[in-house]
Amino acid sequence: MISSRGWLRAAMALAAVSAALVPTTAPASAAAALTVQTQPTVRRALPEPPPTEVARYELGDLNVEAPHSMTGYSRAMFPHWAKQYGECDTREVVLQRDGQNVVQDDKCRAVQGTWHSEYDGKALTAASQVDIDHMVPLAAGWRAGADRWDTARRKQFANDLDHSQLIAVSAASNRSKGDQTPDLWKPPLRSYWCTYSRAWIDVKHVYQLNVTEAEKTALREMLDTCVER
Repeated sequence: MISSRGWLRAAMALAAVSAALVPTTAPASAAAALTVQTQPTVRRALPEPPPTEVARYELGDLNVEAPHSMTGYSRAMFPHWAKQYGECDTREVVLQRDGQNVVQDDKCRAVQGTWHSEYDGKALTAASQVDIDHMVPLAAGWRAGADRWDTARRKQFANDLDHSQLIAVSAASNRSKGDQTPDLWKPPLRSYWCTYSRAWIDVKHVYQLNVTEAEKTALREMLDTCVER
């Protein structure tokens, strides 16, 4: 039989062991409220397009053809902002990649950060001020040959993070550009024409899209600004 004093010692020992096993972290609910989306390592800013001389070669290699009909086109033909990982879709990935000090919530939405719009030089302090521009717009791609692609190819084009196809810019500049080609719209900042033309050409070359004669002339003139740098 164990004495009352023995029971007391046993109880105290058990209490000490139990205390040592209790986690010191905050409850799961409290920790979850403080959790910020963890991102894998990604490139920052627009993937660098090929150098000028390569871009000149690629431009010369592009097929010159009149624009295709817009019959049958809709943005839905290009499934965009696809999930990339976890809760993160393509838009949120580019917001994180192109921004500075970007904080995302547990749904991968950018809730804090700053962005520099390369097209017009604007400083942006909220994700709502930022558009993710398709360097070669979806409609421009359609007119240049994407009308003949299958859905999988269009989805790849609309969500391409490997080439110079997606960039975070001011909503104002993106909407000013619309679906226009470089013979009809250029970034307001002339200093960005070199990068813009190299990126545009490379995307068209990667996806074997056509250019018009006017577009090709405009791109050649923009490439000429690369020597001004």
